[in-house]
Amino acid sequence: MNQQQFSSDLTNLKQAFVQQSYPSLQQRKYNLQQLLKLLMENQSAIIEAISRDFGHRSSHETQLIELFPSIEGIRYALKHLKKWLKPQRRGISIWHLGASNQVIAKPLGVIGVIVPWNYPLYLAIGPLTDALAAGNKVMIKMSELSPALTQLLIELMPQYLPEDLVRLYADEDGSRGAQFSSLAFDHLVFTGSTNTGRKVMQAAAANLTPVTLELGGKSPVIIAKDYPVELAAERIMMGKLFNAGQTCVAPDYVLLHHSQRQAFVDACVAYCKKHYQELSDQAFSSIISETFLDRLNKLSQQAIEQGAESITLLPGESKQKLAPSLLLNVAEDADVMQQEIFGPILPVVEYQQLDEAIAYVRQHAHPLALYVFSNQVATQQQVIQQTQAGGLCINDVLLHVAQHELPFGGVGPSGMGHYHGYDGFVQFSKMLPVFKQGRFPAIKLMRPPYTKFSELLIKLMTRG
Repeated sequence: MNQQQFSSDLTNLKQAFVQQSYPSLQQRKYNLQQLLKLLMENQSAIIEAISRDFGHRSSHETQLIELFPSIEGIRYALKHLKKWLKPQRRGISIWHLGASNQVIAKPLGVIGVIVPWNYPLYLAIGPLTDALAAGNKVMIKMSELSPALTQLLIELMPQYLPEDLVRLYADEDGSRGAQFSSLAFDHLVFTGSTNTGRKVMQAAAANLTPVTLELGGKSPVIIAKDYPVELAAERIMMGKLFNAGQTCVAPDYVLLHHSQRQAFVDACVAYCKKHYQELSDQAFSSIISETFLDRLNKLSQQAIEQGAESITLLPGESKQKLAPSLLLNVAEDADVMQQEIFGPILPVVEYQQLDEAIAYVRQHAHPLALYVFSNQVATQQQVIQQTQAGGLCINDVLLHVAQHELPFGGVGPSGMGHYHGYDGFVQFSKMLPVFKQGRFPAIKLMRPPYTKFSELLIKLMTRG
């Protein structure tokens, strides 16, 4: 696939959009039902393809964090789409009595989606669902690290949705991202690293293409002293070890009271022993490639060389897997504390007072997610009010992303724009303001020549 083919396909989809620029509710529902049918009828093939791309991906994880949210997202859109499409009536000023205001959701046109490798199904189907609900055409570029799933979807998609609605592309060597980003889409969605996000935004800017960037960053966990540390550890480890930590909103490091350190370590060890047994356990997923595995080993080794203590949480060895570990006493300038980890390594930072933990978070770039464990409403509100993040989850991790009623997105270096549910529908729509004048508009009293009566009205309008 080259730039010329991308451009040709985009032109064809834009022409098709002109022919049907406002699909009916029935047509949109049919498209979503076909997408749902694709997933429901091909679950086993999808699970196998993703596992092949990873070297090994737990089938249960793929079902829980790729198939289930994709299926539920489509069902949620089908349930609420009729309401979303209804024109929204807005109030009218007293100076325009007799007129009316409303907002109508209109499709944008052709949406581009750039999909990463870590959740290649969900991060393709999620934006696709929102874009189809909003009535758009869609072009999707998959990751070069997901060849098996990409080939499967390229074969399946035309069997369920026509090629003048959805196009899906492979990127065999990872060189197509810049070409794809430079296309004149009506909106472009990118999920990936902050550095690549900058390049995508720069390329899109040439066409003034609006972008939704779902980036990453270091998502912190704050455990307040009042919260049971064993329960916090259990929930944190579940989220951290899903997909072997290769999740953009995975807990990146933990801030806890110095008195809770040993209890937290013991709880993490107990969790892994209970749920995984050893590293070769089929429930524990592989690191996506040798390159990524080497990077994680280097992060850990450098931290140890700078004085950190590493605690391995699972025994054994397994090809392309990395044993989960805790890092204690980590130097602030260690790479593992500066880069998004994206793996099963969890640094632990101790604090004396909660204010120190909050200050630590504030001193770093706004994360995509922030997690706080506390049963005290005052503590919860303090963290909410004094920090900034793409999303915040209280007394658990990851689950705010699974809420279709909540927008998902970053802020600052962790991204811009939102999608999921109604917010995704709005993101991929032009929310068109419509003013309809009444039969007897008061504005005609403001036309020249200005009389004493019109001057009186103007004084009434501008009085303090």
